[in-house]
Amino acid sequence: MVEKIENTQTRKAWWQPAMALFLRMSAWIGVPVIIAAFLGKWFDNRYNSEPWGILGFIGLSFIISMVGIVRQAGREYKKIESEENNKNN
Repeated sequence: MVEKIENTQTRKAWWQPAMALFLRMSAWIGVPVIIAAFLGKWFDNRYNSEPWGILGFIGLSFIISMVGIVRQAGREYKKIESEENNKNN
């Protein structure tokens, strides 16, 4: 009976780290773009610079997103490497 409970808990857990990573990566794309859209619209209305404000902020959000995704991927890669090294030792 104990083995069955442990096996059920293991089955639930295998996909959770992948889903968490997916959500973190998606947030690095979605959050900066949403913030940039609001800031760009505000900038365009305030300085009558349509569409350059929103385009500039969206471009900046793209750069921020790429840097964030690369940093997050690097952290995950190091985490996987350390887990593999711990298994081998």
